[in-house]
Amino acid sequence: MQRKGLVLVYTGDGKGKTTAAMGLALRALGHDQRVLVVQFMKGQPTGEVTALKRFMPQADVVQCGRDVFVDAANPEEIDIRLAREAFERVRQVTSRGDYDLVILDELNVAVDYGLIRESDVIAMLEARHPTVSLVLTGRGASQKIQDQADLVSEVREIKHHWRQGIPAQAGIEH
Repeated sequence: MQRKGLVLVYTGDGKGKTTAAMGLALRALGHDQRVLVVQFMKGQPTGEVTALKRFMPQADVVQCGRDVFVDAANPEEIDIRLAREAFERVRQVTSRGDYDLVILDELNVAVDYGLIRESDVIAMLEARHPTVSLVLTGRGASQKIQDQADLVSEVREIKHHWRQGIPAQAGIEH
């Protein structure tokens, strides 16, 4: 039986969406699958990227952002350009079936901020090779993207240590 690619969406205001997606990368690599991780709006070093490059070099990792937060109300032209260039690469590799699993980390946020058009994401989902599985992470997944998905998981914050004044920590937040 030929593999069927799925679309999985991890969204919501809670912590753990990227972590869940990285767990799928680990699982796929364990089955000798080809994995691409594209992080939108992230240019800073993160533990997951460092670990993938060090311990799982067979995964391809692309960060397409700057080491600053994007202003949701007024994204800079460079942020739009970086996101769209990376998305164009994603569009190409997903249509050809170059990877078994493609993780689009923070894509939902990039759409919400206007860096990437929702219609372009829907078109990419519809044009992807039938064996490619996609994971779209980030809060604020649109209803249209959720409608296209085979699985939608909402990560909900119940309690978070930063509300107690504990700052982000290596190995936990990044």
